[in-house]
Amino acid sequence: MAPPINVAIPAHLTPAGISGNKLLGYERAKASFDSQDMAEYIHGKAYLEEQTYLLNVLANDPAFDKSSMHYLGRTERFRAAMKKDKRLAQLQREHNWSDKTSRHADFLCDSPAPFGLHKSMFITTLRNMGTDEQREAFLKPAEAYQIIGCYAQTELGHGSNVQGLETTCTYEEETKEFIVHSPTLTSAKWWIGGLGRSADHAIVMAQLILKGKSYGPHPIIVQIRDIKTREPLPGRIIADIGPKAGYNTTDNGTLLLDQVRVPHMNLLARFAKVDPDTAAYVPPKNSALTYGTLTWVRANIVQDARTVLMRATTIAIRYCAIRRQFGDRDAPKFDEHGRPVETQVLDYTMVQYRLLPILAQAFAFHYTAKFMYNLYHANEDNVQSGDLSLLADTHASSSGLKSLVTLTAASAIEECRRACGGHGYSMSSGLPSFYADYLPNVTWEGDSYMLTQQCTRYLFKMMRQLKTNPATAEKNVTTEYMARYLAKKDDRADIKYIGDLYSPVFFIKSFAHRAAYLVEQTLQLRDNARRSWNSLLVEMYRCSKAHSQFLVVRNFSLAILNDDELNRKPALRQIMQRLYLLFCCYTMEQEAADFLTSGFIDGRQAHIVSNKVQELLAEVRPQAVPLVDAFALPDFLLNSSLGRADGMAYEALFDFAVREPINSTRWDVNIDDLDAADMDEIPRASKL
Repeated sequence: MAPPINVAIPAHLTPAGISGNKLLGYERAKASFDSQDMAEYIHGKAYLEEQTYLLNVLANDPAFDKSSMHYLGRTERFRAAMKKDKRLAQLQREHNWSDKTSRHADFLCDSPAPFGLHKSMFITTLRNMGTDEQREAFLKPAEAYQIIGCYAQTELGHGSNVQGLETTCTYEEETKEFIVHSPTLTSAKWWIGGLGRSADHAIVMAQLILKGKSYGPHPIIVQIRDIKTREPLPGRIIADIGPKAGYNTTDNGTLLLDQVRVPHMNLLARFAKVDPDTAAYVPPKNSALTYGTLTWVRANIVQDARTVLMRATTIAIRYCAIRRQFGDRDAPKFDEHGRPVETQVLDYTMVQYRLLPILAQAFAFHYTAKFMYNLYHANEDNVQSGDLSLLADTHASSSGLKSLVTLTAASAIEECRRACGGHGYSMSSGLPSFYADYLPNVTWEGDSYMLTQQCTRYLFKMMRQLKTNPATAEKNVTTEYMARYLAKKDDRADIKYIGDLYSPVFFIKSFAHRAAYLVEQTLQLRDNARRSWNSLLVEMYRCSKAHSQFLVVRNFSLAILNDDELNRKPALRQIMQRLYLLFCCYTMEQEAADFLTSGFIDGRQAHIVSNKVQELLAEVRPQAVPLVDAFALPDFLLNSSLGRADGMAYEALFDFAVREPINSTRWDVNIDDLDAADMDEIPRASKL
C-alpha cells in the first residue's frame, strides 16, 4: 500500500509543453516494425502470456507491493522481502508452478531476498552434486521449504581463490564423521546470502583432509540452526554482516565453525567420494566436474546481463525521449505561439552515442545467453553419459563471458543513470537501487577481472595444442578460429567503402583474427620470453575479453545469417541488422588499438568503421522507443518514475516526493534543544 500523501499539490497544475504520454506516442508512431512481433521473437509467445498471468497474480497481492520500498529502513525492507519470499513459496505450492514459472515471478518482483541462494545455489548444488540418497535426504525437503539452505564458499580472507579456502573438513574413521572447523578469523565464511538470519543448513566448501593429507575444497552439508527455534546450534557463530551498498534485502552473513561434527553422508559425493571404512579418496573423473554449480550460475549471469541492459535502456530511452533541454542552435524551432521549442534529449548525438550502443548490446547478449545455456545443457547431457569433451570449453566460456557481461552491464546501468541527468539520481528513477543491487555480480562467483585467467589458461592450452600437435586438439569454436588464424596470419580485410560492412563474415573474421593474435602474442611472452604469470595478467584479461567478444559477435552473426524465424519477418530483420552493425562497429571502434595491432584492418578501414557508427546512430534513433517497448518489461518490474510506459514522468516524480514520510514531521532547528529531533519531542512548557 502506497504511503500517504504528506504535502498537497494543486491538482490543476500540469507539465509545460507536450505531455510525456503524447511524446512517447509520437515516438512509437515512427516504428518501422511491430514491437509486439519483436517481443514475441525475443521472448516467445508463451513467456509473454505467462508474464501477463503472473502480473495479474502479483500486482494485486499486498506481499508484492513496491510503493513503499524506497522509504523504508533496512529492517523494514528485510521484513518485507521475507514476506515476499514466503508468499512466492506459497503461490508456487498453491498453483503448482514449475521452477521456471517461479523464477519468472521472482524476476518480476525484483527484490533480492532471504531465499535467493536457497532457490539457486543450494538447490542446484544438491541436484548436481548429490547422490540419490543425499537428494532424498536434503533436496526434497529443500524444494518443499522444510529446510532453508545457503551456499557457504567465500571467506573473509578468500573469495576468487577457492583453492585457498581455510575452512577444514577432517574425516575421523573411528566415528565415521567429518569435523568441520574454522581455524582462523579469516576462515570465517563471509558474504553468504541467506546465512545471516534465514538459513538453517549450509553447503560449506572446506578443505577435505584424510589421514593428514589435504585433497582440496569439497562441499559438505552442515546444519547451522535449529529448524524450529531458529537459534544457532552449538559450535556455530552466525551473524548478518551489516548494511551494504545495495542488496540490503538479503541477509548476507558470516559463519565460524568450532569442531562441528557432521555425518559421513553429508559430504556431497556424486563425483568425489570418501570410503567410510578406509578413508580412501575416490577422485572425480575430471576436477572441473566439481565446478558444475559455478558454471550454472555463470550461465545465468550471462542471461541476466541481457535483461539488465534491457531494463536500464528502457528507463533511460523513454525518459530521454520526453525530456527537453535547450534549443537547436543551428535549426531553432518554434511552436504556434512563437515560443522556442526545446530539443528532446534523445536527439542529442552525444546521448545517442552513450545509449544506443547499450541498446544494441542488449540484443547481442540475448543471442549469447541462448548460446551459453545451450552449451551448458549440452555439457550436462554429455556428463550424464560420461562424455567430458565439452567440459573445459564450457567452463572457459562461462568464465570469460561472465567477466565481459557483468563489467559491461554494471557500466551500462550507470551510463543510463547519468543520461537521465539529475532525476536519475533520485531513487524514484529506479536506477540507483538497481545499480547497487546489480554490482555484486561483478565480484561474486569469481571476480570479473581475476576470472579471466581461467579463460585465458584454456586459450593457451588450445593454442599450444594447435601449434605442437593439431591432430590431438579439441574440435570446437575456439580451436576453429585459432586454426584459421595460424593457417593464414597475413589475412587482411577487404573493406574499401562503408557499404562493404554489411557482411557478417567480415566481423566474424575480424574478431576471430584479433582474439587469436592476442592469444598467440601473450603465449609467446609466457613460453618464449618466460614472463611470470603475474606480469601477464593485463594481457590475459585482453585475451579473455577478445575471445568473449568474438563469441558474442559470432552468435549475433549466426542469427543474422541463419535465424529462419527472424528472416521470415523482413521488418524485424532490417532493424536487427542495424543493431548488429551498430554493436560490431561500436565495439571495434572502442577496441581499435587491438584490431589495428593485429593487422587485420588498417587505419583507413578503422575510420570507415567509426563513420558507420555515426550513420547507424541516426538510423536507430527513430526506432529507439519501439525497441525498448519490445523488451516487454512491465512498469511493475521497472518501478521507475522516469521509465513509465505512459510517459508521465514528471507527475510520478511529484507523487514520489509528496509521499516521503519526512514531510509529515515538523523539525526542531533550535540549537539549544539538543535532545529534541522534531517539534513533537519538545516538552509542552517549552512550546508555550
